[in-house]
Amino acid sequence: MFLLNPPTVRALSVWTSMPPQWRKTGVRSSWADANRGGKPTDSFLEGPVVDRHGHLYISDIPFGRIFRISPEGQWHLVAEYDGEPNGMKFWDEQTLLVTDYKNGLVSVDIASGTVKPWLNRRNSESFKGVNDLCIDAHGRVYFTDQGQTGLHDPTGRVYRYTPQTGQLDLLLTNVPSPNGVVLSPDEQTLYVAATRGNCVWRMPLQADGSVSKVGQFFTSYGASGPDGLAMDETGRLLVANPGLGYVWVLNPRGEPEEVLTGPTGISLTNLAFGGPDRRKIYCTDSTNGQILCADMPIPGVALHQGAVHHPPN
Repeated sequence: MFLLNPPTVRALSVWTSMPPQWRKTGVRSSWADANRGGKPTDSFLEGPVVDRHGHLYISDIPFGRIFRISPEGQWHLVAEYDGEPNGMKFWDEQTLLVTDYKNGLVSVDIASGTVKPWLNRRNSESFKGVNDLCIDAHGRVYFTDQGQTGLHDPTGRVYRYTPQTGQLDLLLTNVPSPNGVVLSPDEQTLYVAATRGNCVWRMPLQADGSVSKVGQFFTSYGASGPDGLAMDETGRLLVANPGLGYVWVLNPRGEPEEVLTGPTGISLTNLAFGGPDRRKIYCTDSTNGQILCADMPIPGVALHQGAVHHPPN
């Protein structure tokens, strides 16, 4: 990669770590057997999202848990169930919408911890294994269906679901491991992390709802490619790259302006803006059970909640 202006490199700091009482030390999980080569895995953190009170919510995939972390760094178990939760966004003030690898899309009541099916199949066919999601200004949900796809099997899918009508559109069927997903500030472009392709795809969204001229926006390198994505108000794309332990901060031309790094041995899988003015970025270090953070010069885009566009039952 040739750059006229090399990116600024800044260090992430460790904000909080999972307390020992929540770590599943010595406990085997089928998810870790399939996705971590059977390595001891006491947790695998993903899906960060911040509520309006400044609490950070994260998922723990192999053990079906969702935690809330207070602004002071205190951990609270919100839900524990038979699932593998990954990406999360708020559907309304009290409900998380979760992409669950095992169960499809589920909703979680953050007060009671109740988990309910939300969209678990398409035309009676199970998903491959959903991964991440985002919600647009009209309440439509874009989500990735990753499963075990990769360069050997580039059949990962990207969907858009319109709750008002129940319409589920299949937008892409050929992605090698679709993972993080985020919209541009004007919502005319969808970005998808293709983890096993070690790149980020750019999807122009047409007025009729179709996609056209999908292209490769950014190429990374290393053993494990782009994972979670976030967007700031100026259209800069933030890319969590677990294999490198980096967060790439890309301008709208796909050029790295900043690289956020952490201590040796971290695996940065996902990220979310938070703080009073959305100028703090929180990153999950999945393999070490930590949350890292950094102050950012530009606020993240305000996230939409889908329930305001969804008619009551």
